[in-house]
Amino acid sequence: QVQLVESGGDSVQVGGSLRLSCAFSGAIDSETYMAWFRQAPGKEREGVATITGNGRTIYIPSVKGRVTIAKDNDKYIQYLQMNSLLPEDTGMYYCAEDRVRRMMSQLSLQSSYTYWGQGTQVTVST
Repeated sequence: QVQLVESGGDSVQVGGSLRLSCAFSGAIDSETYMAWFRQAPGKEREGVATITGNGRTIYIPSVKGRVTIAKDNDKYIQYLQMNSLLPEDTGMYYCAEDRVRRMMSQLSLQSSYTYWGQGTQVTVST
């Protein structure tokens, strides 16, 4: 059974950095893809970054160059390194995982993921 547990959320000032972690359990293979989503108050949950089983990464335009997604399969941890944080990065961040084969363009959609963590809060203030 897949379980995902996020950590690392905090309150930081604009320009600060955070590294979110997602500890995951269950078997993973080259078909497994993982992602980070975020949800700001009153807004839809949006995909932030995705990493495929073979290490390909996808980022939404607003975080490109500031955010890096990575995973350590030996330690069963996925990371989201966020730098130069902005107020619009504020939200609850969730990690997600699935392995149903999909097109790359679908991997940033909520509906592509079965397994979700409980979330970790990121607040960026001026």
